[in-house]
Amino acid sequence: MAELIARHGQAALDEADIVVALGGDGFMLQTLYETQELDIPVYGMNCGTVGFLMNAFSAEDLLQRLTLAEEAVIHPLAMTAVGVDGQITKALAINEVSLLRAGPQAAKLRILIDGKERLAELVCDGAMLATPAGSTAYNYSAHGPILPIGAGVLALTPLAAFRPRRWRGALLPQTAVVRFEVLEHAKRPVRADADSRPVPDVASVEIRQDTSVRHRILFDPGHGLEERLIVEQFA
Repeated sequence: MAELIARHGQAALDEADIVVALGGDGFMLQTLYETQELDIPVYGMNCGTVGFLMNAFSAEDLLQRLTLAEEAVIHPLAMTAVGVDGQITKALAINEVSLLRAGPQAAKLRILIDGKERLAELVCDGAMLATPAGSTAYNYSAHGPILPIGAGVLALTPLAAFRPRRWRGALLPQTAVVRFEVLEHAKRPVRADADSRPVPDVASVEIRQDTSVRHRILFDPGHGLEERLIVEQFA
């Protein structure tokens, strides 16, 4: 950061045309949240341990790289979680919203899509709804599918599904409203996470894509999200 500032100077955030974020994917997500009201693109350079959303770090030719960069626009998921105490928590998630068991026993979840019951009872360690941008993160580790950025779908992926036995999940249109209801929550507590921001002891969680919020991410030519998602499937 010191080297880049020495070469190019520094600007206040509200005067910036582009934000350059130095770190890993976690810091990139943090930067996108902090700048979402500004509607300016973010160009990340990987100085962390994970960098799917980042470009390779180099102090050379930064202005040229910014000029040539390709832009991807992504929309986050909006989560509304209702706690067992009735408290309502809202949060946005760029990668995924996940429900995770918070006790020794498996969670029991009822799943509704656009108000229609699709699974009366899923016995599992948890479940998540992932965006294409987040499909290579936690979703992929849970054996969920990798989604092309322009596919217009979301991945509903279970974690260690017990009943229905080995249920593999579903692909849903990005317009879908997904509702999880926690069954037997006193005996089988569940927490919700929006990009790893936890909400404990939830009774229900409703998720939909929020197209009113857009995140603009810049990538070096030939290394955008579309290409990375394809490459990841052949790694």
